[in-house]
Amino acid sequence: MADDSKIAMRCEKLHRFLGRDEGRVHVLKGVSFEARAGSVYAIVGPSGCGKSTLLYLLGLLDQPDGGEIWINGRLMSNSLDSIRTAARGEHIGFVFQFHFLMLEFTALENVMMPMRKLGRLTPEQMQDRATRLLDSVGLGDKTHRLGTHLSGGEQQRVAVARALANQPTIILADEPTGNLDVKNAALVFDLLTSLAKDNGQAVVLVTHNPDIAARCDFTRPMRDGLFL
Repeated sequence: MADDSKIAMRCEKLHRFLGRDEGRVHVLKGVSFEARAGSVYAIVGPSGCGKSTLLYLLGLLDQPDGGEIWINGRLMSNSLDSIRTAARGEHIGFVFQFHFLMLEFTALENVMMPMRKLGRLTPEQMQDRATRLLDSVGLGDKTHRLGTHLSGGEQQRVAVARALANQPTIILADEPTGNLDVKNAALVFDLLTSLAKDNGQAVVLVTHNPDIAARCDFTRPMRDGLFL
């Protein structure tokens, strides 16, 4: 029997409609999915099939029109906004195609931001953890460099470190290598997945890159709002 304690995130029969009246579109049509700790999942499919919509629902950035989402066995899909916001900060790390760094701040300050928001560590502890994370993504010598003085690949590595800052249960990545060349794409993918596996975190990523998808533990093709 499978060990349900290793299920980091699970959703059942998610539905999502976008638009209104004649323009109303049924984007997700009863999607069910689970992600286990220490595993990497790729969601693949053509543009408009619902991949990113699903990722935003799983990240508690949006609410489904039907269905349920659990994180660590706790039902989250119908929770109050304040509870969902707290759960995002504690349990979910995000990596997007665009790094969304605060470029006027240093790499160190960017990685510390989620920790400041969660408010569980002292300033010294936050700085120590951020320093260690940047070292783990190969940027130990650039902790005090402004975002504007980092290359695109380096900025995305800072984004990976930031996603790991609060030791989340799950990391959600939307085309995390989409803006990178082949070498940097492979490096960012390797760092993200190896660090997550080392920490027993689940990774769910949306990608159009077949090489990246092939290197994940599981691949879930999606089309027309459903997994195939």
